[in-house]
Amino acid sequence: RQTTMATDGVKIIDSDTAHDTYWGIMDLYDSGADFDTINKEFPLIQVDYFDDFDNEIYVTSCALALWEMGQMSDEKLAYVKSIIDKGTCVKEWVENNEKDGKARQKELDKFWKKIGQENTKVRARKKFRKITNFYFQPDDLLTFQLKDGNYRAVICTSIDQYRGQCNYILVPTTYNASKKPTVDDLKDKEILGREIGSGYSQKITKEMQPDIEKVWNLTEGNSNFFFGVIQYAVDHKDFIYFKDKFEKVGTLKVFDGLKKMGSFGYADFDRIEEIFSDLENHIK
Repeated sequence: RQTTMATDGVKIIDSDTAHDTYWGIMDLYDSGADFDTINKEFPLIQVDYFDDFDNEIYVTSCALALWEMGQMSDEKLAYVKSIIDKGTCVKEWVENNEKDGKARQKELDKFWKKIGQENTKVRARKKFRKITNFYFQPDDLLTFQLKDGNYRAVICTSIDQYRGQCNYILVPTTYNASKKPTVDDLKDKEILGREIGSGYSQKITKEMQPDIEKVWNLTEGNSNFFFGVIQYAVDHKDFIYFKDKFEKVGTLKVFDGLKKMGSFGYADFDRIEEIFSDLENHIK
């Protein structure tokens, strides 16, 4: 578990498991799901969880969500206490770094004191406004000019909305010319992406990522990997300041199975300009 502890913090909501659990519950809660549905999806008692370390992370993050929603009970509290009293995370963190072990214990003490009291301010369900007036649409081929006068091109492969944030996912292409591109001009250019290792058989990899063989056919040698596109996310709130620099010149649909994320980053126009003015170096 050295790797996990190097990346996970000692707080109740710090690790991937904790984030997935806590926000998974809150997403259901905010979307109007009833508590039976939430408890079924995220049961406090997991009969076949990975191990005691991960179980403590899961149970404490689940308990925090339950307490915030006003759904804590004496029975649930007793179970949470039994998990904390095992001291699994503290023991493992002490073995790695005594200071981290003490910090985890301090967090658990603070956490227990909090959930052991009645929550007098139950968290209300949040309503997030969905954006509907999009500047661009999925599959739009967008072009823009840089300071050198040449045109570059990106594909808006999707628009993601989550908890009030709306991102346009832009995937770069290698188009670079003084002429404004058309869809036909993109046919001999490349879409940027990367191989992602697969520990599965070819058959299972194909089932997990439909159309992956279209990418395998373009490579020599290894034909068993996943593929993910390079994604730059532009926030709807930021895009308003430079959307006029982009122009739709057609639509270019990437196969849904091949839109998997290869790498991800947020971008404004300065960042886009920095990337595309030296794309070869950026690819390296």
